[in-house]
Amino acid sequence: MSLTIMRLPIHLCNEVVRDLDFPAQCRFARETGYDGLEIAPFTLAEDPTRLTSAQVRAFRSAAEGEGVAIAGLHWLLAAPAGLSITATDEETSRLTREAGRRLIGLCAELGGSYLVHGSPQQRTLPPGHEADGRARGIAYFAAMAEEARAAGLAYVIEPLSRLDTAFVNTVDEALAIIREIGSPALKTMVDCYATAANGEDVPGLLDRHLPSSEIVHVHFNDDDKRGPGEGSIDFAAVLAALRRHGCAGAAAVEPFVYLPDGPACAARAIGYLRGLEAGSYHATGAAAEPIAGPGG
Repeated sequence: MSLTIMRLPIHLCNEVVRDLDFPAQCRFARETGYDGLEIAPFTLAEDPTRLTSAQVRAFRSAAEGEGVAIAGLHWLLAAPAGLSITATDEETSRLTREAGRRLIGLCAELGGSYLVHGSPQQRTLPPGHEADGRARGIAYFAAMAEEARAAGLAYVIEPLSRLDTAFVNTVDEALAIIREIGSPALKTMVDCYATAANGEDVPGLLDRHLPSSEIVHVHFNDDDKRGPGEGSIDFAAVLAALRRHGCAGAAAVEPFVYLPDGPACAARAIGYLRGLEAGSYHATGAAAEPIAGPGG
């Protein structure tokens, strides 16, 4: 009897191919081998928090028509402009909380199961008011956790590079916030680029934290901000760590530098990752079997 190795669901962060219209993004994802799309809301509308139910149904129908999933949302607060979870003025805080609630509703309507909170420019700590900014950011996460729990979704705090933000740079920091808030809807994740930029070993970090049920997601990108396999992160070891712990989450490809362009970068990334998986199956004589995404 052959062994079975779980096949990780891998989605494409849709801003990589945002020059295509949405139905074409879905078709591209299916044709290149992705399981679906992880949506950056700013690609859908100038103010994605104000999409009508008819508009949301059209996006969901386009994905269903191509047989691809809308897995979740990420890069949440880039639009509309002026949002911040760490701002010290009450009006910005109010508008940001309202936008967050609407994005949770959008994710549910689209059929997604998680929201990844990265958004570095919208969590900058105000100079001279850093402690207040951190407290406001934690209060925001607590409010969103309650909204996500009610909607049956996971709200995922994304640790980011110290080059991009001073608020939540490590999985340990994210876990401290999660445990302080105490909501089962609040989770965290590993972004490969951010981990490497902070001087941490990606496979080692996964080995250390994957036994925790709070780790539900991975962003695949390399230490040069390009797609996986275009820098020096050992993605064979990353995938091996995910397999070793029976990772029950999902992953998405999220490069920041697209060479020669977005579609070519995205196609190369999924081919590279699936090739690494296939090599592992061949080496062990195992069969591939899909695993469920977050909450699935």
